[in-house]
Amino acid sequence: MVNITATLSTLITANHILHHLNVLDSMGHISVRNPANNSTFFIALQLGPAVVSGPGDIGEYLVEDASPVNGTEGGYAERYIHSEILKRYPDVVSVVHSHSEDVLPYTVVGSSVGVQPVYHMAGFLGDNVPNFDIETAYNDSSPRDMLVNSIQLGAALAATLGVNQSQPSSPLHPTVLQRGHGFVTTGESVEQAVDYAYYATSNARVQTNALLLTGAVGGGVQYLSEQERRDCRNMNAWIAFKPWKQWVWEVERSGMYVNELGTPPDA
Repeated sequence: MVNITATLSTLITANHILHHLNVLDSMGHISVRNPANNSTFFIALQLGPAVVSGPGDIGEYLVEDASPVNGTEGGYAERYIHSEILKRYPDVVSVVHSHSEDVLPYTVVGSSVGVQPVYHMAGFLGDNVPNFDIETAYNDSSPRDMLVNSIQLGAALAATLGVNQSQPSSPLHPTVLQRGHGFVTTGESVEQAVDYAYYATSNARVQTNALLLTGAVGGGVQYLSEQERRDCRNMNAWIAFKPWKQWVWEVERSGMYVNELGTPPDA
């Protein structure tokens, strides 16, 4: 029997963790597919992640078109990011959208400097991280506000993740940059999506520092090799439970956050 309360408790705590780790600002968001009904998903309403505290702060939407269901009113204009990724990739359970200032510079410097994994916890980033330029997806009447706020724009972003040919129900790239906006990352669980979002941000900080250091003293950055990326990605996929338990412990004792549904299960 599916425990929706446990799912919502996990989603609430995920919001808190991503805020605590400086991955999400007041505008970022995380979603989770409804485990009792794959055709809908849950995401916070128009609230900053730090203040999401109970079921009344969470909306339910159709994966098909992001329309609200079961009494939900309003919601994030960019919920189409989540609906279109969940629609395109059945294996994806959770999606994070972040405006991290650590990652943002890599979205606007062109192809000269791309995000590359520099340490083992970021092997999931793979050989390259695609950069979605929303300008290529606008139609003539679209406002140029950089928001992914329609099915059309959400579908274009989702397509940038590519298709894993060995497992077509999964994206080829778990993470995609958004020019002048931020990034999106996906996971097969909330815990994994949170893990990937944090380490994508952390990797960007380390890469920037490495580039600055080599610019000052010479030399080049030694990124993970192709095999290291592949093997580390396999490790990253199963180890997400470890930092999750610590992060739950941290946010619950920080005094900053309220989760009316209590500690997520297995945390």
